[in-house]
Amino acid sequence: MATLQLRSVYLQKETNAANHHTSDYDYDYKTVLARRGNSVQIILNFSRGFYTGESLSISVETGPSPSVSKKTKAVMPVYRYVNPKTWSAFLHQRTRGTVTININIPVDAVIGRYKVTATVSRYGRSMSYRLPELIVLFNPWNPEDQVYMSNEAERNEYVLNETGLIFTGSANSRGSRRWDYAQFEGDILDICLLLLDKSLEYKTDPTTDVSRRNDPVYVGRVLSAMVNSNDDSGVLVGNWSGKYTGGQSPGSWNGSAAILRSWSKNGSVKFGQCWVYAGVLCTALRCLGIPARVITNFESAHDTNTNLLIEQYFDEFGKSLPSPDSVWNFHCWDEGWFTRKDLGEDYGGWQILDATPQEPSEGIFRLGPSSQKAVKEGEVTSDYDTTFVFGEVNSDRKRFIRFNDGRPLSSVYTDTESVGKFISTKAVGSLTRLDVTNDYKYPEGSAKEREIFDKARNTLLSLGIAPMFARTSMRSEQDEPEAPKPEITSSFKWSGDPQIGDDVTFILTIKNPTSAKKNIKLKFTVTAIVYNRATVKDILTHSQSVTVAANKEESVSLIVEYGKYQKALTSDNMIQAAAVCEEENGATLLSETVLTLKNPPLQMKVPEKVVINQDISVEVTFYNTVGDVLKNGSLTLEGSGLIKEPTQIQVTDLKPGEKYSTKVAITPYKVGEKNLSANFSADKLSDVKAYATVKVGST
Repeated sequence: MATLQLRSVYLQKETNAANHHTSDYDYDYKTVLARRGNSVQIILNFSRGFYTGESLSISVETGPSPSVSKKTKAVMPVYRYVNPKTWSAFLHQRTRGTVTININIPVDAVIGRYKVTATVSRYGRSMSYRLPELIVLFNPWNPEDQVYMSNEAERNEYVLNETGLIFTGSANSRGSRRWDYAQFEGDILDICLLLLDKSLEYKTDPTTDVSRRNDPVYVGRVLSAMVNSNDDSGVLVGNWSGKYTGGQSPGSWNGSAAILRSWSKNGSVKFGQCWVYAGVLCTALRCLGIPARVITNFESAHDTNTNLLIEQYFDEFGKSLPSPDSVWNFHCWDEGWFTRKDLGEDYGGWQILDATPQEPSEGIFRLGPSSQKAVKEGEVTSDYDTTFVFGEVNSDRKRFIRFNDGRPLSSVYTDTESVGKFISTKAVGSLTRLDVTNDYKYPEGSAKEREIFDKARNTLLSLGIAPMFARTSMRSEQDEPEAPKPEITSSFKWSGDPQIGDDVTFILTIKNPTSAKKNIKLKFTVTAIVYNRATVKDILTHSQSVTVAANKEESVSLIVEYGKYQKALTSDNMIQAAAVCEEENGATLLSETVLTLKNPPLQMKVPEKVVINQDISVEVTFYNTVGDVLKNGSLTLEGSGLIKEPTQIQVTDLKPGEKYSTKVAITPYKVGEKNLSANFSADKLSDVKAYATVKVGST
């Protein structure tokens, strides 16, 4: 009797990819990409037909110590029926030596890389054959999967879309940047799986770690730790100094692919800030099948002592002093979509995950997943890190001013509404902003919002988790007279739409609603900051007095010339103006604003018709409107599906008013709607962006 031998395997890649929604992955044809809760079909060609007494089984195993009890191994006899709840192999068709098999993947299967083996047995003897590798992903299309998302448009956006829109700037000067998630590029899936294998959890107990990868709660938490480098040689090194020697400015990144590739080859990448962490984490989540999106919270609080009061200190000019807490102009994190078996069905849906290393969670820099619903309802003790997220979006702000004339520390009135503004994400199906503030909290100033805030704060106080107030070296028990509440109001604006190179005019308007005139002492400070409001360099201070008549308003202008801020500005392009207004009775009012200066124009033009694998010419144009010679310029183009590796061009020195134009040839290699990014930087200018949507056709 001739030995039964396996001659070839046909993976039916296109059919399986279509059934599993994995067609977009640019992956090795010898590997099967599958989503759990579904079946894959393979065809085995043997040297002859099966004789009586010969049987066929399929086994799968993942991780370093595969185990049936840990659900990391399964042995499946090939039968005429399938069990949809477990790993099982169904004999779909047999014609002589050709066997068509459907391998069912249970909906709670561990995600990751599986070795697959076919074994032929006859009367106690067996012969095994290694089959192509199987990679299992989460399945948002299956109603029984924890990550199921019922809305097709949302699935297309939060799983399949490679182009993101991340909002930046400040509450009164909002902007955005596109982000190339590149989750389907050829090597990105391998790198995302490598992230799991490099985690502390895997290094500590690989068997248990792999067995827990069926749970998106667990996987999301591991990834949020691995995207920062703080504990585990993860992906990104953070830097908020405004100086980026030894690495790249966080603003220079346009997408996740270059960052993840650099990490996999060379280790932790320098440098990242919150939107970079969020972009990379979103890539990893979508790549593994978890619906995900990036969220931006303007006026985002960092409450270090969990008392839900942001305690900040300023000098008499409104300049920030060392404070226990802070409020960032904006902060970005991610949301993943999945159920929460650990919390109950009411807390499923969007779950907050944050890779930016702000505070350790159970000893490791990571955050979440925290249920968005739990945040809104003030359930601050629910897992994971809900207290921190609640503080980010709904703390109260308590400010103190230290005067230089010996007066005790002055407490400015508490602001209950300015934290957590314009919480934003990309809208489904368009490059526009969707406001999700009401998903995180009830409307500011409403009775329900105050009820939830009091509930959360009282919970923390009753459990002894939070002190009433922070104690610092600047503050003592007798230092806390509550200053009179100001009767005046004040607000900042600026003139025009200034860009780098322009003089900036800040305008402070003071309103006096009382029946008596007000003599006001004004003290201004203007500083260059990075986006988390850390001061990088002082620009100017100024003092003056103003009298505001009864029931009138007065405006005071403060001009900041380009020459004064030129050398202070960071790549964030942010200038903060603050004013302390002091009434004669000692009441003080602190007003501040943040201006994000616009960059000079960078433009990109692509042909209307673009066909896969055919060269096109992209024209990029830049105008130097800064008023200085720009030296050491460079232009970088990149975009998944369009350019395999970033293209960099050195730019000659540009005189004031000079136009630079170049044409770059690229060859699109994927069909569909793609995003092309251009980044221009020079010695006096950083990370000027331009974007183009490129629709690549098959013919």
